[in-house]
Amino acid sequence: MQRLFSTFADGWPGLGLLLQRMLTAALLIYDLIVHLKQPAQFEPTVSHFIAAVMGILLAAGLWTPVVGTLVAIVELWIIFSHGGGAWPSVVLATLGGSLAMIGPGAWSLDARFFGRKRIRT
Repeated sequence: MQRLFSTFADGWPGLGLLLQRMLTAALLIYDLIVHLKQPAQFEPTVSHFIAAVMGILLAAGLWTPVVGTLVAIVELWIIFSHGGGAWPSVVLATLGGSLAMIGPGAWSLDARFFGRKRIRT
């Protein structure tokens, strides 16, 4: 798994990645809430539910490159399969893709589980 990450950014870049992960997660969950308030439609709700679960994983910073890629794929699926306003999905697909490319940052579970460890002797 460490091959997926070049480094885990710390300091201001790490804070920026944390804020980007939190924003993306909040938008994915908000998008689910908006679609749950609409009249019952099964397929759009399932895709938004999957995206919201991936948003929770992004908020924790767990499996960020994989989850970011899946967010981009699911949001592109939402854009092409559902009618209506596509701009929120375009933004979420872009955020997911950028998180997949950049990585989670130092303040994430990925950094804790897969980061470099110091061996004390």
